[in-house]
Amino acid sequence: MSFKMVADHAVWPLENDAIFGLAAKAKEAIEKYGKDNVIDSTLGALVDDDGNLICLETVYSELKSLPNADIAAYAQVAGQPDFLESVQDACFKGYKPDAYIKAVATPGGTGSVRHAIWNYTNPGDSILVCDWFWGPYVTISEEFGRTVTNYELFNDKGEFNIISFKEKFEELLKKQKRLVTIINTPANNPTGYSLSDEEWDEVLNIAKENAKDPENKIIIVVDSAYIDYAGIGNERRKFFTKFSHLPENIFVMVAYSMSKGYTMYGMRSGAAIGISSSEDVANEFYYSAMHANRANWSNGTRAAMSVMTNIAKDPAKTKAYEDEVNSTKTMLRKRADAFVEGAKEAGLEILPYRDGFFVSIPCSNAKKASEELIKENLFVVALKKGLRFAVCAVSEEKCRVSPAKIKRVLDNLK
Repeated sequence: MSFKMVADHAVWPLENDAIFGLAAKAKEAIEKYGKDNVIDSTLGALVDDDGNLICLETVYSELKSLPNADIAAYAQVAGQPDFLESVQDACFKGYKPDAYIKAVATPGGTGSVRHAIWNYTNPGDSILVCDWFWGPYVTISEEFGRTVTNYELFNDKGEFNIISFKEKFEELLKKQKRLVTIINTPANNPTGYSLSDEEWDEVLNIAKENAKDPENKIIIVVDSAYIDYAGIGNERRKFFTKFSHLPENIFVMVAYSMSKGYTMYGMRSGAAIGISSSEDVANEFYYSAMHANRANWSNGTRAAMSVMTNIAKDPAKTKAYEDEVNSTKTMLRKRADAFVEGAKEAGLEILPYRDGFFVSIPCSNAKKASEELIKENLFVVALKKGLRFAVCAVSEEKCRVSPAKIKRVLDNLK
């Protein structure tokens, strides 16, 4: 295309989102061959065994009971005050750090990531993420004239690669004197890996050591989008207490999403939660994020905020909601276990899985593998380093048989 009307910084390839495009192809296959003959593992959304989107009854009965005015009214720019309290409780669940904490409503976890990258980096800076990551980290960074640097997520033992993390962390910090690193845990998208409490200690020790230079500014973004479907009970939240009493020049932001835990994918609600040992730094975060809200989307979805708040304030509703989440969480764990067991039986190499919606299969030509699997009516997302299988969207039975199908296609490509 030779003639352009958009500004140079807004020229991007003429292509649609690859994941949603693949999901559309899977839907076409289902209509043609029937749902029993197609395995659609494309989108990161909870689906029942019949292929229907799971929508938590407690959430949607609450939504439908709201007065029209509570649905239609504007929310405050930073979010409704009672929501900003409830979302902290929903996020930390008894493991709240001993620190100054502020929250600002955002459209899902994506809005929080957006605020972290824009508000805490300078033009030309690079954001640090692992090499198995959610693609929009790059999209958002590029939109703002930033880049992404990767460290290796796994070492040879299949554990968090703290050596690679430290090397890239210190390399960027030395160059930029400020660094935003996004750690997608628990239940990393796309691998399903969760950092252990001991691995968090190692990460924070590196941050604290580098914080001894007062000119360094360290921002750790915890993308917790899948936290409500990780671990047993609230065990995967224990690491939050480690953010107590950090040096002033280490700031932690939690990107909290209502998309997964509340099955409100399309209502776009969540929060950026800032954690600091400094009251001034926490307040700075609040007003910076609030200004960014006003500049970008003005305010958030009032109805979604009301749903969370009303459930949180009513013990009976809270119990009913938690029971639903736990039931769905059990279903998800059974599916993941079936896939992992199936992979072991088939001899299919997968990355270490601990929690969440996805399992990843390393391979050298993921795009070609995905194309060949489509011919088998098995739809998986191709990444730079492998394939992503969404156990959240596939029945337990299909999760068990999929690894053998994938193994056979990968072997044929060798």
